[in-house]
Amino acid sequence: MEIIWYHPSLNPQPWLDGMRQRLPSVRIRQWQPGDSAPADYAIVRSPPVEMLAGRALRGVFAMGAGVDEILRQLRTHPEMLADAVPLYRLEDTGMARQMQEYANWCVLGWFRRFADYHQQQRQALWQPLPDRERATFTIGVLGAGVLGRSVLESLRQWGFPLRCWSRSPKQIAGVTTFHGRDQLADFLADSQVLIDLLPATPETSNLIDGAFLSALPRGACFLNLARGAHVVEADLLAALESGQLAAAALDVFQVEPLPAASPLWSHPRVMITPHNAATTLPHEAMDYIAGAITALEQGQQPRGLVDRQRGY
Repeated sequence: MEIIWYHPSLNPQPWLDGMRQRLPSVRIRQWQPGDSAPADYAIVRSPPVEMLAGRALRGVFAMGAGVDEILRQLRTHPEMLADAVPLYRLEDTGMARQMQEYANWCVLGWFRRFADYHQQQRQALWQPLPDRERATFTIGVLGAGVLGRSVLESLRQWGFPLRCWSRSPKQIAGVTTFHGRDQLADFLADSQVLIDLLPATPETSNLIDGAFLSALPRGACFLNLARGAHVVEADLLAALESGQLAAAALDVFQVEPLPAASPLWSHPRVMITPHNAATTLPHEAMDYIAGAITALEQGQQPRGLVDRQRGY
């Protein structure tokens, strides 16, 4: 069995060695331009079209939870990957806990008003602020996938009202669920904190615009852990300036790295991290990929199969 591997920036050796340890009978190599030798599986991040085009692969594994880069390439170059070749993504492999950590830190910080106190510290101002009411500090999560459900589960311990919106109906214990465009306004109306964990699809591109943000309660907080393409950044800034949003924590952006000239960098009510809310953990990812390949070879279907029409 032959596996080809490609990542535009990672050191390949730990991945090649790690996969050989997990699948000793398999041959794995780093793909290089001009390599057209046969392969059965591919492990990739941002693969060039020529790497996959024309290959009779049994499966392609993306080294991340999102596959929007590959699907975007396929819209321009449909010949890159035949419809019959299954595409898999990492559903968790350690990323869920990282998302939980990030979301809990932000939610608790906003609930306890730590950012407000930090601003007062800069002014040497000793002024206790009114406490927020836990019973009305409703957390709304956009997206009911593996990561969305995981974040909701981790927030349950704090006693906040929890709600979730997804494209289709879902049932989540202890969470008020909404679905479809018809129920989006009701979902937003009481979400004091909005957490974006939606997949990147054509339908979610620029979804979070001025009208969307205006449907939130005034003074709401916004956390984007999903994709920068979901947010119209000019509208986000306007909502912060008007007070419609009290704060935002942003890990992803329309253009990455975020340009130095972006006003988001210096906004006093914005926290920025460089798209590292949840990073791919190599050992966990290789465990999943090795297990998935073994399952496929045994005629079983592993988790993580991407529906190309839905985009996740």
